[in-house]
Amino acid sequence: MGRIVAVLMAVVMLAACNGARDLDKAPVALGDFNLQHNIAVAPKAVKGPLSREVSKEVLAKSLADATEERFGRYSGTRNYHFGMSVEGYVLAQPGIPLVLAPKSILIINLTVWDDAKQKKLTPEPHQITVLESFDQGPIVGSGYTKSAEEQLKNLSQNAAKQIENFLVKKNREEGWFNGVPEAEQVAADTTEAAEVAQ
Repeated sequence: MGRIVAVLMAVVMLAACNGARDLDKAPVALGDFNLQHNIAVAPKAVKGPLSREVSKEVLAKSLADATEERFGRYSGTRNYHFGMSVEGYVLAQPGIPLVLAPKSILIINLTVWDDAKQKKLTPEPHQITVLESFDQGPIVGSGYTKSAEEQLKNLSQNAAKQIENFLVKKNREEGWFNGVPEAEQVAADTTEAAEVAQ
């Protein structure tokens, strides 16, 4: 709890991507993946300082909707389940132009379950922290230009994109979704090259 509050209070000077920007394109390769269950909850969500208020039900629904929007595009034959919890959030209120342009933040925990193997792929929940897309420029905070619902949708879409990035990385490294782990592929390629050279 204390760490969540510390993160929410931190002054963040980082850029953030727009998680919806690539939704009109083909999804990135993710093996034989299909999202069967998409469960989001927010019973212990911590509201950060100076944040707008939003209900825990709205937090959970926004994250689930953004996750379905992104991962509903996959149609593999192997089923996986997501368990997600919102740990903390800030929905920026109007700041002071030229002096303070507060940014919004969302912290979630992700658990991935392999249906066929009946096991968690994440022994410990994977934590993801995302910022809103910096499309308002450095002078005006989104508190001036977006409603709380718009801020939360943007954060949720960014979180879904970061989940996708995490899954792509794990599939490449460990073959989570019926792929070949990168280390094994390198070893196989090396063996094949040695055999050809003989």
